[in-house]
Amino acid sequence: MRQHKKRMMILGIVIAALALFLGLRFSDCRSKNQNWSLVYIPKTIDKTNDFWTSLIAGVNMAAKEYGVSVEIMGPDREQDVERQNELLAQAIEMKPDALMISPSSFTESEELLRTAKEKGIPVVYIDSYTKDEIQDLTVATDNLEAGRKLGEYAAKLLDDDSRIAVVCHVKGVSTALEREQGFREGLGDKSENIAEVVYCDSMYEKSYRLTMELLGKYPDLELIAGLNEYSSVGAARAIRDSGLEGRVKVVGIDSSQEAVELMEQGVFQCLVLQKAFKMGYLGLKETVKMLKGEHVEKNIDSGSEVVTPENMYTSENEKLLFPFDSNGWE
Repeated sequence: MRQHKKRMMILGIVIAALALFLGLRFSDCRSKNQNWSLVYIPKTIDKTNDFWTSLIAGVNMAAKEYGVSVEIMGPDREQDVERQNELLAQAIEMKPDALMISPSSFTESEELLRTAKEKGIPVVYIDSYTKDEIQDLTVATDNLEAGRKLGEYAAKLLDDDSRIAVVCHVKGVSTALEREQGFREGLGDKSENIAEVVYCDSMYEKSYRLTMELLGKYPDLELIAGLNEYSSVGAARAIRDSGLEGRVKVVGIDSSQEAVELMEQGVFQCLVLQKAFKMGYLGLKETVKMLKGEHVEKNIDSGSEVVTPENMYTSENEKLLFPFDSNGWE
């Protein structure tokens, strides 16, 4: 009887110890897989723009894989800084575990972002950033390098005295500043042939109209460079509709299904593609790592590739041109 009681006591101790061990293990797993609540504010939620659609898809996929919730809220138009700041103020009041944003302005959101940091909310920049380094982490294309790649390829298409125009997206935004600088560096001495730089405010129609005006103003124009999807595609449409494909060369940054068609038609000579899906995916993935206390690099380059009519259908470039068919973020 005594031995039976002793065995039962030992069994009870073992069960209690096992329960404690499993409880601690479960608690540890829960802490490692905490359901973080995040907010992401892109420059725009525009389903006609493949760059933002692809980037947001990358954010959503990473959120699903890492088991976190993310609320995505953005303006209808990329240049609507006021609306983005309204959404930013709302997001701060929500007190998320981290705030991810693609700032539309180089300076006009800094006060709000500082408020977020003061409230203990980590700030992550995706795609673009502000003048002051308020962020804890940035995941973006090296825009200086992307612009340089575009300029280097464009230089091969031109003579020493060829006249050039640039259609940029939003004046003063970090991506525009760096891409233009990189483009000029890539052109080298030919950068002196840039006749004019115009800004389309990330609107296809305005890019189209500005390009038509440039063609009238500079009849000897030989190349137009667009520095994002809106500016590139708008300019290419104008060249196609004017029947000038081939005579006026077009190079650009970013891609869409329409841009692919325009390249097939001989309008685009070169596109420098950002890895938008990868950028969004890494943006959320690295944010989760940071929240878990793991080491992350403060500045992460998501990369870019030069695509031409000659290499557009290689397997690697197809992943970038058709990201939703081929998971081109890897």
